[in-house]
Amino acid sequence: MDTSGNMEKQSEETSEEINRKKQYQRETETLLGRLHLQDKHQQKFSPAELLKIYPPVNQDQEASEKDLAHAFLQRLMMLDYRARYITVRQDSAELSQSKPVPELDTAETDDDDLDVLFSTSVDFDESKLKTRVHPMDVQMAVFHCSDSFLKQNMITKLSQCQYALPLLVPDLVTMDIDCPLWTFRQITKTWKISEIQDNSNIVTKSMPICKAETPMVSFLRLGSLSLSKSQLLNTLINDRHSTFFHRNCPGSTKSRHLMDGVAEIAWYCPAGKPNDAFTDCIAFCNLHGDALSIEKQRDILTEKSSVNVVFAPTMEKGGKSTAVISALYKSPKPLIILIADNDSGAVKMKDGKYKMGLKDRSQSDVSVELKEIIETILSGPHESFQLETMAKVSGIRVDEDDKVCQKGKSAAMKIVKLLQTKDVSTIKDTFLPCHGQLWHEWCRINKELNHLKGEIEKSQKEKKLEQIRKDQCTASSELMKLFIESLSSLPSTDKEYFLKWCQILIDALSTDDLSSILQSYDKVWSEVLALKKKHDKSDQLKIKQKELDQISAKLQSATFGLEHMFREMGQLYEAHASLQKQAKMTEKTDWSTYPKLAAELMISGHPMELLDGDAGHVPLTWISSLLDEVIKKLGDKKVFVLSVLGIQSSGKSTMLNAMFGLKFAVSAGRCTRGAFMQLVKVSEEIQKDFQFDYILVVDTEGLRALELEGNATLHHDNELATFVVGLGNMTLINIFGENPAEMQDVLQIVVQAFMRMKKVKLSPSCVFVHQNVTDIAAAEKNMDGKRRLQDKLDQMAQLAAKEEVCEAQCFSDVIAFDVKKDVKYFAQLWEGSPPMAPPNPGYSESVQELKNFILSKASQSAGITLSHFRSTICDLWTALMNENFVFSFKNTREIAVYRKLEVQYGNWTWDLRSNMLTIENGLYKEIKSGKRDKVELSFLHKEITTTFGEIEKAMTTHFDDNSDKEMLVQWRGRFENKIKEFLDEHVKGVKRKLDEVIEQKIACKKLDDKKIEFENKLLQKSKELAHQLKDKAKDEEELEKQFNSVWRVWVRELTANTKPIEDINLEEDEFEVLQELGIEPSLINESKRVGKYKKLSELGNYDYYVSLTKHQDQPGQQLQDKEKKRDSRGHLRKMFDYMLEKIPKVGNYVKEYVLPEEQQHIRSLVEDVEKQSLDKIKSKPVASEGYRSTYLQEVAKHVKERVIDFESKKKYALKKEFTVDLLLYVFDSAGTWLSESHKTFKMNNNALTYVESKKTQYYNFFRSFCKGNSSAVVLGELICEKLKSSIVEAVCNETAIDLAGKIRGSFPAFKENRLNLEKHVLKGLAEKEVFSDFITYILNPRKQVETFIREKVHKYIFTENKDEVQKVLKKNVEDINKLVSQALFTATEKVKKMEGKKGVADKWMEEFSSLLEKELTFDTICCENFSDINNFDFLKEETEKGLKPIIEEMNSLSLHEMEEFRMQPDQILIDQLCHCCWVKCPFCAAVCINTIENHSPDKHTVPFHRPSGIIGWHTRGTKDLVSDFCTTLVASDGSFFRDGSDTSYPYKQYHTAGEKYSSWQITPDASKLTYWKWFVCRFQRQLEDYYEYKFQGGGTIPSDWRDHSKEKAIESLDELYR
Repeated sequence: MDTSGNMEKQSEETSEEINRKKQYQRETETLLGRLHLQDKHQQKFSPAELLKIYPPVNQDQEASEKDLAHAFLQRLMMLDYRARYITVRQDSAELSQSKPVPELDTAETDDDDLDVLFSTSVDFDESKLKTRVHPMDVQMAVFHCSDSFLKQNMITKLSQCQYALPLLVPDLVTMDIDCPLWTFRQITKTWKISEIQDNSNIVTKSMPICKAETPMVSFLRLGSLSLSKSQLLNTLINDRHSTFFHRNCPGSTKSRHLMDGVAEIAWYCPAGKPNDAFTDCIAFCNLHGDALSIEKQRDILTEKSSVNVVFAPTMEKGGKSTAVISALYKSPKPLIILIADNDSGAVKMKDGKYKMGLKDRSQSDVSVELKEIIETILSGPHESFQLETMAKVSGIRVDEDDKVCQKGKSAAMKIVKLLQTKDVSTIKDTFLPCHGQLWHEWCRINKELNHLKGEIEKSQKEKKLEQIRKDQCTASSELMKLFIESLSSLPSTDKEYFLKWCQILIDALSTDDLSSILQSYDKVWSEVLALKKKHDKSDQLKIKQKELDQISAKLQSATFGLEHMFREMGQLYEAHASLQKQAKMTEKTDWSTYPKLAAELMISGHPMELLDGDAGHVPLTWISSLLDEVIKKLGDKKVFVLSVLGIQSSGKSTMLNAMFGLKFAVSAGRCTRGAFMQLVKVSEEIQKDFQFDYILVVDTEGLRALELEGNATLHHDNELATFVVGLGNMTLINIFGENPAEMQDVLQIVVQAFMRMKKVKLSPSCVFVHQNVTDIAAAEKNMDGKRRLQDKLDQMAQLAAKEEVCEAQCFSDVIAFDVKKDVKYFAQLWEGSPPMAPPNPGYSESVQELKNFILSKASQSAGITLSHFRSTICDLWTALMNENFVFSFKNTREIAVYRKLEVQYGNWTWDLRSNMLTIENGLYKEIKSGKRDKVELSFLHKEITTTFGEIEKAMTTHFDDNSDKEMLVQWRGRFENKIKEFLDEHVKGVKRKLDEVIEQKIACKKLDDKKIEFENKLLQKSKELAHQLKDKAKDEEELEKQFNSVWRVWVRELTANTKPIEDINLEEDEFEVLQELGIEPSLINESKRVGKYKKLSELGNYDYYVSLTKHQDQPGQQLQDKEKKRDSRGHLRKMFDYMLEKIPKVGNYVKEYVLPEEQQHIRSLVEDVEKQSLDKIKSKPVASEGYRSTYLQEVAKHVKERVIDFESKKKYALKKEFTVDLLLYVFDSAGTWLSESHKTFKMNNNALTYVESKKTQYYNFFRSFCKGNSSAVVLGELICEKLKSSIVEAVCNETAIDLAGKIRGSFPAFKENRLNLEKHVLKGLAEKEVFSDFITYILNPRKQVETFIREKVHKYIFTENKDEVQKVLKKNVEDINKLVSQALFTATEKVKKMEGKKGVADKWMEEFSSLLEKELTFDTICCENFSDINNFDFLKEETEKGLKPIIEEMNSLSLHEMEEFRMQPDQILIDQLCHCCWVKCPFCAAVCINTIENHSPDKHTVPFHRPSGIIGWHTRGTKDLVSDFCTTLVASDGSFFRDGSDTSYPYKQYHTAGEKYSSWQITPDASKLTYWKWFVCRFQRQLEDYYEYKFQGGGTIPSDWRDHSKEKAIESLDELYR
């Protein structure tokens, strides 16, 4: 019976348990549903969801139920401890935050009112009201719906808010007990205890809370009580803060659901002060709910605790709690029983056992007594509690036992076991060798590359850098192999655990060591301060300072974390990447995948180091590759870059972490070193309000960092400030407190950084944040503070303006700044004194307000792409490596955008040019046909209007719709004007050419009229003679004989009254002009014989032409033979040296005339004079009016004047031989053009020549008449004869235009901008390896570029694309054939009705000519000899028959014949591609590569310069050619002499040497510059012979230059011309 009864009882209990669980699950589902978390119980919240920018948090402490969970999380992450107290907004009548006050409907009598007043109850239906959600239910619901990583973040934040943390948590489904040990792993607690140790009575302890061994006091409630256990517990820990939530907290309700059975834990941490509640760290644990029904949790806590505190309603025997209390009383554990119905004070029952009444006693009295009892118990022997031991408790599930967590931990443990084999201070040197001494040495040498003496030193340093990289490649450690292998192989969740465990275990490893080192540092630092106060000058102070330095170095070595492993990873990657080959690594991990691994982590929310704070350097290769991988994964997303600056330990990282939920390190032991970047996604809810996808936050190591003191702190701070200010779209300047001295230091650095940004055209915005301000509500005080800040900023701006050499009277001159809006005040972080103080709610409000302000400003910004951000990093850091940031800064992103704009500009101008060529071609035909005798500019503009309109639309689209439109806007106005200028200039050029054609036509009108007369007479005479000889038509010889005999008579007769035009003799005229200038014939003849003048512009050395005095050599002076001159040079040098010593005045001339810059000036004179002279000659109407010798006289006079003017500005004179050679050189250049133009004039104006040219044509007509052919046959022949030359010209001109467009579109060199053309020119020169071509390019780049274009066009037409060219030609022939056939048909059809009438032939000819006039230059034929034609169909057939052989001949036309016509594809392309900037670098003569000719205010630039020696530059007073690149020189401490003067200028300040220098931007360049190194080595001997100097002494060629092959040289062009 008993057994059966027991079974029934157990069955009932089991059934009750099942029902209770079901009821609990139903209530849980209801709760999660109300909070809109039902889905999140399975698909958990993750940190990634919080690492987003959401709509601003409402500050009114209210939220709707569905938003409660999210609002709680957001506020908690912002360290707002009021997150617990968010009240539910009353959205409907069913939901009441508090009970509404009922209104009673009563009678009007006073008695009724009194009855109601004294009644004890009020009828009110509460069933309609839904109970509000308990605040702790919100917290626990979020906890249950979060993944382990978010739980960890959440618990860490709760700990920072000084809240109790869940230690034991019932599972929502199984009701099993969970211990979330993992969530505690990031919490570190710091406290101070009073001890007499190491001459100090205060000892600071800091350790991960999981490792801390502390007493634990557990609080349990047995049964139901009217007073609050949690509230009493709070008075023990912090009576001003509700560490444990209790029934009297705001928002508390009776309907608590998820907290029953939850055990919470909190730690009391003393501050080492007399008023501390306890003298050591103590854990307090609170079990929520009735401990009688929560057996498992009760047993665990009572077992683990040092002291048990039990709350009981009564102590009557037989009560429900009797058994539990008895067991605890018998236990050896100390026990304190608090009895609700007892009013007695504390009573000690026996050792360790106390009881105390609570009835009618104040909470403060109870608290004081309880503290004393606990303190007494813990002062004796007691058990300690350690969180980690919870993992060994049976019957509970510990979250760290999950497989994924264990897998991550085991991978991390492998690393830690390795680390444990070494002392903490030697870990980095042993296991991370690449980013230690090797990397620091590399950084030092790399910085020195910007302060060189020359190329030899540069080569030596580059070798050292390469060796360091090799050493790094071979230095990979076992630790890094394990680390990278885990990163590569683990799935994402396992990997996250692995990284967390690594950091946790490494921190635990170094905690004790760091603590002892910091204590040693503090002790020695105190001793140093004491000695300084005594003004102790003994060796003791030096010894202590040295000891302090050693401790500081040890501190740096012992500071070890994940960031150092990522640094090592970056260095391994950089080392292998720099050597450009796969290292022979035994491990499976491939170094090329490292950036991808880091990118995945960065995307998932990990901060990545941007600037290595220890080395003070940015690993550019690593960062660029990392960001490339991020771009590959996300796309080239837009980001808003927010950077933060401020002094060390000013709360920057704490603020950012609170604002965006970031993970920047904030512990005092390890402040941020360097700069870290982290991505924060803009959530979908507010994406529409922003033009970017992410905020990229850059947090920096503090300015004025103590660790860096004495180590160029100011320079480091300036570098860091300039770097992060340049990176940011907005910079937060964080100022801690209101100390003006500290503020001034920071402001000076920041203002200077902003000023630099302005000078390099970067425009970030700024916000000043004052943290730790005592009274942020005092508006008047704040206004005064803002005024003082404004004054300081203005003062700093004036100081910085002097430093940076620019004008600025106030800060707003430097950057857009509104002191009223852009300065924010932050309350102090802690509400009270740490370590027990919670964060100040005012602080989180300030954070939220600042965040809203930042987002408001950010919404007006377009942000920048990730690729732009990457290039900005490189640009800023490269410039910062040089002393002069402003002159060293190159915005590569801006350069790339500008290069693309240049390509578009080239396309737009080409469209205009090709359309204008077509218009010009059509008008040319009309003019030649006599249909047009005038061309107006307005007409040309009207013709091009459509094309120009399309180009304007294309420009608008490019500037408005381009992703880089913010950057493009700076050039918009300039390019729009340039296009208009190009159009105007081109239209004027076309008008000028057409006007010349019109002038020629007018000049030839007399002859043209005679031509018609000649042709009619010749035709008439041929017809008459044929009539006489028609019987001899078959005797060809007789016909020809007869025709020849009369032809001479006809010609004499027809040209009797015309004077023949003579040929010209230029050589004779030149000789006479030179003699008229007083130049002796012997000197002229000698110059012609030697022939030196032919290459005058390309001579390497002009010493031969320079005279020692300012007096010209006397006429008749004997010339020395060139060879003799060279042989005697050594003797002359000795004589000059003697004269230099004895006669200072003469010495000045000797000293100056050999200077390389003077050689360049003479060469420039030659080039300028040649250009001006050719322009003068070409302006003469030679083709229309003929040649006159006065043209040469005019040019000769100009040349002589230029030489005299040149000499007047120099300290030396030029010999007469120079003037002779220069004149001969100019005459030689102009000779070809004069000859060709005169030939054209003669052809167009010499009647005799013209008539003679028609002999064959009229003999054929004569034969045709003799054979009895009709007039229609002869007219057909005449038409075909006249059409032939016209068709050939039209086809060739059209083909030239078509081919120019085709070649430009298909040939890579001509497709893009000037930079691209330059690259192909240099490639071509290297491939051919012809020294003379190189010299032409170096001295006269335009000439060589034109040659290159001609060669490529020639190759395209005659070799590579011959068939394609023939197709174009045939198409144009076919088009002309169709046009002529259509004209024949139309003209014939039109005159059919007029057959038999007079003048029909003339009408037919008029109609036919008019139909062709737009396409062909067809001369009118007079039909008076063909008036007998009456069958025009027959004429049409005969003409078509005659056209066939012409068309066939045209289809097989030799392409070389195209070269005889006015339009040439190579010249069209030369006009297009060479219409650009040709200004040369003043040091190395590298030519500017800007596509636009006059591109001011943009400075001249070239991707890479070259050794100055290749243009003959040598060291003054030596014969040593300069081997240094000017990009090296401008970073050196050397100086140069400007234009032969005695004034020297430092290379670093080259821009101060005058406009020629300041118009150039020459940035120090650490790239390899392989091309010109190869050239110098390949042609060293030729260069030395050419300039008659040597690469020796200071100009010796570094040996490693000879390692560069031609192939590498050509490859380097692709790298640098990108």
